Amino acid sequence: MILDHKFLLTFAGIAFPFLGTTLGAFFVFFMKNEFRAGLQRFLLGFASGVMIAASVWSLLIPAIEQSESYGTMAWMPAAVGFLIGIAFLLFLDRLTPHLHYKANQAEGVHVRMKRESMLFLAVTLHNIPEGMAVGVVFAGMLSGRAEISKAAALALSMGISIQNFPEGAIVSMPIKVETGSKKKAFYYGFASGVVEPIAAVFTLLLTAVVVPVLPYLLAFAAGAMIYVVVEELIPDFQNNKDSDIGIIGVAIGFVLMMILDVALG
Repeated sequence: MILDHKFLLTFAGIAFPFLGTTLGAFFVFFMKNEFRAGLQRFLLGFASGVMIAASVWSLLIPAIEQSESYGTMAWMPAAVGFLIGIAFLLFLDRLTPHLHYKANQAEGVHVRMKRESMLFLAVTLHNIPEGMAVGVVFAGMLSGRAEISKAAALALSMGISIQNFPEGAIVSMPIKVETGSKKKAFYYGFASGVVEPIAAVFTLLLTAVVVPVLPYLLAFAAGAMIYVVVEELIPDFQNNKDSDIGIIGVAIGFVLMMILDVALG
């Protein structure tokens, strides 16, 4: 019965971030214009703060604590996994053709592709590490060997879901502007969120097979999330003289995620 409860909680935890993105994308049917520039910068900063705090409290600290229980150098798995996570996202970023919002030049391999499709791929890259983070944390909870409680795993899922809600709208509105179609904009926003449960389940299954690599995967997910923050989110809200509102968003997102993790963990 306890096992069934854990699997039900895992299913809900994997679904929450996807639901947040979908509900945010649904707002495209009610919004005439994009978010104001100041609000967009705040939300981008908020997402950055949530991801930074989640990387530390939900991923890196549990990775170090579990490494201590293995009797190894506690810093080794966290350091190695973190660097591999950075390298993995750097590889995907260089390989995948994508276009950041308001950018004039596409990144990745040069291919002929519609602008809205490349905008979609940019957000999909962003969502992969979030899905992986959720998957590996719930794998740790299910294994019973990581320093991750049910409440701590759920806190990470809820934190990512909260920041995915406005993010879904931010993603969909530029595509609506590009295509003139609300339905297509919602579809792209919805589809960008599908990658999160896929990445979560893949990571969950991988970790279940090889439990000893759990500390590495926790740190790997942290590195991937920090890459997204540094490479995409922070430059987006800093690209304006009024970037202070983005920094305020970082502070609020960081503190909210920290409170969720520490209070529930």
